[in-house]
Amino acid sequence: MKRIFLPAGGAVLATGLLAVGLTGTAQADGDVSRDPMAGSTSRAVSVASFWLASNGAALRHATQYTWDAKEVRKVVSKGGYTPDGRPGTTAPTGESKSTGSAQNVNLPKTIGKVFFVDGSGKFRWCSATSIQSNYRNLVATAGHCVYDTDSNKALLDYWVFVPGYYEGKTPWGIYVGKQAFTHYDFDTYEDYDRDYAFVAVYNGIQFNGAKRVDSKEYARFTGPKRSWGGRHYILQSKDAGRLGDNVGGQGIAWNQPTGKPVRAFGYPAAPHPDGNKVYSGVTPKNCYGNTTAKAVGAPWLKIEEHIGLKCAVTPGFDGGPWLSNYSNAKRLGYVNGVTSTFADQDGNDRIDYITSPYFDGETAAVYNAAKDVWSGKIVGPNGELYK
Repeated sequence: MKRIFLPAGGAVLATGLLAVGLTGTAQADGDVSRDPMAGSTSRAVSVASFWLASNGAALRHATQYTWDAKEVRKVVSKGGYTPDGRPGTTAPTGESKSTGSAQNVNLPKTIGKVFFVDGSGKFRWCSATSIQSNYRNLVATAGHCVYDTDSNKALLDYWVFVPGYYEGKTPWGIYVGKQAFTHYDFDTYEDYDRDYAFVAVYNGIQFNGAKRVDSKEYARFTGPKRSWGGRHYILQSKDAGRLGDNVGGQGIAWNQPTGKPVRAFGYPAAPHPDGNKVYSGVTPKNCYGNTTAKAVGAPWLKIEEHIGLKCAVTPGFDGGPWLSNYSNAKRLGYVNGVTSTFADQDGNDRIDYITSPYFDGETAAVYNAAKDVWSGKIVGPNGELYK
């Protein structure tokens, strides 16, 4: 467990996000940092309303994070891996139906986008996946898709996960983050060898338009509502249920041997350093191959122990899962990494390589802390705030 300090802004260029911090105090327990997100139902409904207003306009206007193409460089091999304990796994749950196909691969229902607002007020997103937990309410993504590495304040605000997202559509609802779990070294020192996060989310929420009501009903209603021009409206929201019940949850594996096949998923969107833009970010893509058998280092980010995968995707793909033992029939596997950085190994100004932190026992400790957190509902049966 190394402790390093990465100067503010240095890691953001190729991997990170510029974002608004959320008021709250992080708590650390050994290797695990626990950070509050939307801590009340009223705040959670406000966050969901922000993204769903005007038929999902904010979702449609969001883009992948900003980045500097000059920071995409060649990564270097730094020797083998030494697991810090015995190999371990947690099995996935659910059998997902196909949401489409890419290269004859059935895409899992568990993948989607996390949305938030950056420090300049722009709407941004990363890739992510639902992952198995005791309350079926957990999301796995990159640490820099959760934590504000630029300002070093706290967590990103207005954070939500939308599985199966497509052009403003939220087929299984929006899931507002309640509590984030990151490694202490990432939260405190911005150590990108620990660039992963697990977020407990509330039950999903869906809005079905607005209903005009009289002033008495408007006053009684405790859910999201709007009033203007002497007219009163309540937003017709409903509980979409638990994330894992709706889309399933991928398993997780740690201290596994490297050099084994994985399938990585995500939503690439940015252009390559040479300006060529081959992805729109609208639909998820995937890569398949063996991870590197040796540790991968990125000196400009002070990364010492990542694993690598040959994959010609672009930013927007970051945060997406690397799934080992992926079943094309069940559309389930084991998260054994998340996309963190992008590299150009042959020097032609085109990304041809992605990297992930190596999932070890310390990763398992962060996951195990997150998987036992209960979140619950946001809205009651009549669209009111659930108490």
